[in-house]
Amino acid sequence: MKKKVLTVDDSRTIRNMLLVTLNNAGFETVQAEDGVEGLEVLEDANPDVIVTDINMPRLDGFGFIEGVRRNEKYRAVPILVLTTESDADKKNRARQAGATGWIVKPFDPAKLIDAIERVTA
Repeated sequence: MKKKVLTVDDSRTIRNMLLVTLNNAGFETVQAEDGVEGLEVLEDANPDVIVTDINMPRLDGFGFIEGVRRNEKYRAVPILVLTTESDADKKNRARQAGATGWIVKPFDPAKLIDAIERVTA
Protein backbone atom coordinates (compact mmCIF):
# COMPACT_ATOMS: atom_id res chain seq x y z
CA MET A 1 0.00 0.00 0.00
CA LYS A 2 1.24 3.49 -0.86
CA LYS A 3 2.34 5.66 2.03
CA LYS A 4 0.50 8.97 2.21
CA VAL A 5 2.30 12.31 2.64
CA LEU A 6 0.56 15.54 3.63
CA THR A 7 2.55 18.55 2.40
CA VAL A 8 1.83 22.02 3.82
CA ASP A 9 3.48 24.97 2.06
CA ASP A 10 2.23 28.38 0.88
CA SER A 11 4.52 28.33 -2.19
CA ARG A 12 2.82 26.86 -5.27
CA THR A 13 6.27 26.18 -6.77
CA ILE A 14 7.38 24.16 -3.73
CA ARG A 15 4.03 22.29 -3.63
CA ASN A 16 4.47 21.36 -7.29
CA MET A 17 8.07 20.22 -6.73
CA LEU A 18 6.98 18.13 -3.73
CA LEU A 19 4.07 16.62 -5.69
CA VAL A 20 6.30 15.53 -8.58
CA THR A 21 9.09 14.28 -6.28
CA LEU A 22 6.77 12.31 -3.99
CA ASN A 23 4.52 10.87 -6.70
CA ASN A 24 7.56 9.76 -8.74
CA ALA A 25 8.82 7.97 -5.62
CA GLY A 26 5.51 6.12 -5.26
CA PHE A 27 3.89 8.13 -2.48
CA GLU A 28 0.32 9.36 -2.42
CA THR A 29 0.35 13.13 -1.86
CA VAL A 30 -2.23 15.41 -0.25
CA GLN A 31 -1.49 19.16 -0.27
CA ALA A 32 -2.46 22.21 1.78
CA GLU A 33 -1.52 25.89 1.32
CA ASP A 34 -1.03 26.79 4.99
CA GLY A 35 -1.42 25.51 8.54
CA VAL A 36 -5.15 26.27 8.70
CA GLU A 37 -5.85 24.25 5.56
CA GLY A 38 -3.40 21.58 6.74
CA LEU A 39 -5.42 21.05 9.93
CA GLU A 40 -8.67 21.08 7.89
CA VAL A 41 -7.53 18.27 5.56
CA LEU A 42 -5.70 16.26 8.25
CA GLU A 43 -8.64 13.98 9.17
CA ASP A 44 -9.48 13.08 5.56
CA ALA A 45 -5.83 12.79 4.58
CA ASN A 46 -4.86 10.47 7.46
CA PRO A 47 -1.17 10.80 6.47
CA ASP A 48 1.73 8.47 7.28
CA VAL A 49 4.06 11.48 7.33
CA ILE A 50 3.71 15.27 7.15
CA VAL A 51 6.08 17.73 5.43
CA THR A 52 5.49 21.35 6.46
CA ASP A 53 6.95 24.79 5.88
CA ILE A 54 7.42 27.20 8.83
CA ASN A 55 6.74 30.64 7.32
CA MET A 56 3.12 30.66 6.12
CA PRO A 57 0.14 33.03 6.35
CA ARG A 58 -2.86 32.43 8.65
CA LEU A 59 -1.14 29.67 10.69
CA ASP A 60 2.61 29.08 10.59
CA GLY A 61 4.38 25.74 10.77
CA PHE A 62 4.88 25.92 14.55
CA GLY A 63 1.15 26.41 15.14
CA PHE A 64 0.34 23.70 12.61
CA ILE A 65 2.68 21.18 14.27
CA GLU A 66 1.21 21.99 17.70
CA GLY A 67 -2.31 21.54 16.27
CA VAL A 68 -1.41 18.14 14.82
CA ARG A 69 0.19 17.01 18.09
CA ARG A 70 -2.89 18.04 20.12
CA ASN A 71 -4.84 15.39 18.19
CA GLU A 72 -4.29 12.00 19.89
CA LYS A 73 -4.66 10.18 16.56
CA TYR A 74 -1.69 12.02 15.00
CA ARG A 75 0.61 12.28 17.98
CA ALA A 76 3.01 9.69 16.53
CA VAL A 77 2.90 10.76 12.85
CA PRO A 78 6.37 11.92 11.80
CA ILE A 79 6.55 15.62 10.86
CA LEU A 80 9.43 16.89 8.71
CA VAL A 81 9.96 20.65 8.54
CA LEU A 82 10.96 21.85 5.04
CA THR A 83 12.01 25.49 5.22
CA THR A 84 14.50 28.14 4.17
CA GLU A 85 15.18 28.71 7.89
CA SER A 86 18.34 27.23 9.42
CA ASP A 87 18.28 29.11 12.74
CA ALA A 88 19.02 26.88 15.77
CA ASP A 89 16.34 28.58 17.89
CA LYS A 90 13.70 27.86 15.25
CA LYS A 91 14.87 24.24 14.97
CA ASN A 92 14.55 23.87 18.75
CA ARG A 93 11.13 25.51 18.74
CA ALA A 94 9.97 23.12 15.99
CA ARG A 95 11.35 20.12 17.91
CA GLN A 96 9.56 21.28 21.07
CA ALA A 97 6.34 21.67 19.08
CA GLY A 98 6.72 18.06 17.94
CA ALA A 99 8.71 18.06 14.69
CA THR A 100 10.61 14.88 13.86
CA GLY A 101 13.20 16.35 11.47
CA TRP A 102 14.37 19.46 9.60
CA ILE A 103 15.24 19.86 5.90
CA VAL A 104 16.48 23.17 4.46
CA LYS A 105 15.19 24.45 1.09
CA PRO A 106 16.06 24.15 -1.68
CA PHE A 107 15.70 20.43 -1.05
CA ASP A 108 17.49 17.55 -2.73
CA PRO A 109 14.69 15.19 -3.90
CA ALA A 110 16.73 12.06 -3.11
CA LYS A 111 17.50 13.28 0.43
CA LEU A 112 13.85 14.19 1.03
CA ILE A 113 12.67 10.74 -0.08
CA ASP A 114 15.37 9.13 2.06
CA ALA A 115 14.27 11.15 5.12
CA ILE A 116 10.60 10.23 4.56
CA GLU A 117 11.46 6.56 4.18
CA ARG A 118 13.58 6.66 7.35
CA VAL A 119 10.87 8.24 9.53
CA THR A 120 8.11 5.96 8.20
CA ALA A 121 10.10 2.70 8.40
